[in-house]
Amino acid sequence: MVKLTVMYNLPPEANHEEFIRWRTTEHQEDNMAMPGVIKSDFYIIKNAWKSESLPYQYMTEAYYPDMETFENSFFDPDYQIELAKSLKRVANPLFLISEEVISEEK
Repeated sequence: MVKLTVMYNLPPEANHEEFIRWRTTEHQEDNMAMPGVIKSDFYIIKNAWKSESLPYQYMTEAYYPDMETFENSFFDPDYQIELAKSLKRVANPLFLISEEVISEEK
């Protein structure tokens, strides 16, 4: 499995409540409509261990079955155009692409 993790902040002039409304409705629907997406989660970061301040306010995770599916979906030119529009709502995004080595559940 492949996971895309995006950590980000809001620009100083952004409205938190408006952003949350957009992120949990319209944008969440767009994330789930991406080809190959298995699951998409959104988080508000509440604390950072061993840190005086939070480097990021928000985190999104999207899961794909494999790297090929992720790359075909995420790097699709049409999707990149839409992503560029969404990124205008956030500040300092960090995109991490990870491939699962082991997963266990209890």
